[in-house]
Amino acid sequence: MRPAALATSLFALALIAADAFAGDTASLEILGFSQDGAVFAFEEYGVQDGSGFPYSNRYYIDTRTDRFLPETPVRVRLDDEAATLDAARTEARERGEKFVTQSELSANRGFTAGANAVTELSTDPFRLAVNPRPVFPAIDPMLEFRLDEIPIPVPEPCASQGEARGFRLIRIGTADGEQSRLVHEDKSIPRSRGCPNGYRLGAIQTFSGDGSLASYAVLISVRQYGFEGPDHRWIAVTGRF
Repeated sequence: MRPAALATSLFALALIAADAFAGDTASLEILGFSQDGAVFAFEEYGVQDGSGFPYSNRYYIDTRTDRFLPETPVRVRLDDEAATLDAARTEARERGEKFVTQSELSANRGFTAGANAVTELSTDPFRLAVNPRPVFPAIDPMLEFRLDEIPIPVPEPCASQGEARGFRLIRIGTADGEQSRLVHEDKSIPRSRGCPNGYRLGAIQTFSGDGSLASYAVLISVRQYGFEGPDHRWIAVTGRF
């Protein structure tokens, strides 16, 4: 085979191999907070591997209890390969208006104090330490979180897919006399999380109300067993300052 033809063939094989192991990595859109900081919202969206169906999931979380608002999350999947991702996202946005309007979220987006994409290789995926606000010199104590993956009993639907993992999230005490404290620790895997086998810290979003820090959200990427390769989805742990 001539060199040019060989190179073309190898390139085509590389593309086929890449497609064969292409999982579904959801894109993350931080939507913002309610005006009083009591609700945090974010969206994950993409095209489902295997089916090719577009989806959009919107999560609305009470920052005082770290629980979903009643009747949420909003989940939209258009079971039509010809359907567009924009159509799925528009439907999810319209359905979410009853919980917190898009205009209110956009007006109170907060500040992304730190962020790591799932493709980031040069940083610690289990530690994020940030200045909570873009004020220099800093007027707030450093905000730091550590994440630990923990073994957990495999849910029955995941029994054939290997080990499952949960996570523990710790807020590190950084101010004088402040103790580190446990923010979240899995006791079991919620069905909504699928079959997770890994986690990494993705972002810290902060919100200031009346001039003082009010709420935060820690975005965590969840690696799952997928149809064509590893899938990545998003969850959030929220709290108040």
